[in-house]
Amino acid sequence: MALRTGGDVGVTRRSALAGLVGGLAATSGCLGRIRALVGRDQPTAVSLSIKTLPVDQDPYAIALARQLSAWFGAAGIRASIQPITAEELFRQTFINHEFDVFVGQFPGPFADPDAFYSLLHSTYSVESGVQNPFGYTNLLMDDLLEQQRRQTGSQRTETVTRIQRRLVQVCPFLVLGFPNVIRAARTDRFTGWNGVFDPSLVSLLGLRNTEGSAGRLRATTPDDRPMANLNPLMSSHRGSWNITDLLYDSLAYRYRGTLYPWAATNWEWVGEEPLELEVTLRDTLTWHDGQRLTASDAAFTYRLLQDTSLGSLSETVPTFRFRGRSSLVESVTAVDDATARVQFTDCSRQTARRMLTVPLLPEHVWTDRTDKATVSGVDVGVTTTDALVDGNIPPVGSGPLEFRLVSQGQTLVLERFDDHFLETTEETGLPSPLADGLAFDEFELRFVSSDSSSVDLIVNDEADVTALGVGPNLTSTIGRATDVSLNIDRSEAFYFAGFNTRRPPLTNPRFRNTLARLVDRNALAESVFDGYVDPAVSPLAGTPWLPSDLEWSPSNPVVEFLGTDGTVDSERAREAFRAAGYRYNEQNRLLLS
Repeated sequence: MALRTGGDVGVTRRSALAGLVGGLAATSGCLGRIRALVGRDQPTAVSLSIKTLPVDQDPYAIALARQLSAWFGAAGIRASIQPITAEELFRQTFINHEFDVFVGQFPGPFADPDAFYSLLHSTYSVESGVQNPFGYTNLLMDDLLEQQRRQTGSQRTETVTRIQRRLVQVCPFLVLGFPNVIRAARTDRFTGWNGVFDPSLVSLLGLRNTEGSAGRLRATTPDDRPMANLNPLMSSHRGSWNITDLLYDSLAYRYRGTLYPWAATNWEWVGEEPLELEVTLRDTLTWHDGQRLTASDAAFTYRLLQDTSLGSLSETVPTFRFRGRSSLVESVTAVDDATARVQFTDCSRQTARRMLTVPLLPEHVWTDRTDKATVSGVDVGVTTTDALVDGNIPPVGSGPLEFRLVSQGQTLVLERFDDHFLETTEETGLPSPLADGLAFDEFELRFVSSDSSSVDLIVNDEADVTALGVGPNLTSTIGRATDVSLNIDRSEAFYFAGFNTRRPPLTNPRFRNTLARLVDRNALAESVFDGYVDPAVSPLAGTPWLPSDLEWSPSNPVVEFLGTDGTVDSERAREAFRAAGYRYNEQNRLLLS
């Protein structure tokens, strides 16, 4: 029955309820959106932690990190710097992948394009070690990396060019430049510095003694790691130079771009499908402890590099170093004491020869280091073996120098190995100066805490050479000293900034590409290196593999800088990040998309 009040139009109960339900239905969508907005996490500001070495271990690295932090900040990115020791930096970045960005110097030369394989192939993205520490995965890049292993000639050149161009686009890491290494060397006791010196075998063999008799070559270093560890397999203790190359022979040695037989006398290709190489060792090779070096040691070396547990653990534990080179090898068999036969994976002869340059290891020493390692008080983070953590002192190698002593953790002394083939063989088949042997009986490496102290020792005739570079502020001191030469050379080890592509927003190549545009290599060359650097965008800069369009110059920086003269244009940077799909809050802080 209808209810009426005065002249008002009556409303039935049913229509009233229907109206109420309809109103609730109409507002339910709004309420749902309100609940969704209230419940949704608010976008957070992008923040990046930059890990690097402290100033006393690498003044360039910390200065680079500070400049990157400032540039990132100008684009609205919160960036903090965490300086940590070399061992801890290696553990956090290469082993446990606990980083956003890290800045450092690449450990050693990047002479062959196949070095890209272990650095960028997705196979290694979940492994620990210097292989693909960025966690970069891309199927197109994988295809290119695999193709260059099989190709030769112009085909390989074109593929390597495509790899480098793609690297500049997707930016899993940024090459910043190759520093000029400044060294001081005395000229009254040794000659042959030739403007270049590092404690490499080639440099040492090129020296001549001016005093007519061999003595002790005295070098200084600000790096005390060689006094505590001489394990050739440990990346954390091998910097941009590797003193263990003096202690361990390899089957072949690269000199001025050419590969020469070293512990081997020759090799011969004996099969194509699969590719096989037969290697003949020199006669009467011996280890420093007097035992004979045979083809069985060579075969053992490659098995150990691929799995340092030699099958004793439930998972393989490859070495952190030489991962790319050992992956070229399918198997190695000792035919007899002097002959080893190597079978390769799918690769060209040119690429396969890289495996000849790894250090040979004595089976009778390293076979006892295959057990699972436990390090008291240290979270290693991954399964590892004694072979990868043992300090290896005293080392037993077969190189031209052998271990003599370490004094109080401050001085390492190596001495000439009289039974080395350079000392016992008249016709080595090697070019001069490799065949001429050492011009000294002992090599002393002395730890010195500062660059200025190193130079003082040289000037006062208490040392012969600074093994590692010193700061540009000391060039005038070196130049004024009597019987001391100033040696400046381009390092083969480049500085870089690496991104952890496992972590957002660094997972996004557009984000990384925009970050790369915040970096002004011109400014870094002056503000960080005082001009003593060759800026670059590719690890292959300075080699015939670099395409002309990636050659860096002040007028052609390859990558556009979002600013002028080292100052980021904040508005241009914000526009670039917005174009990449990102937003900013009211405080101009970049937000995670």
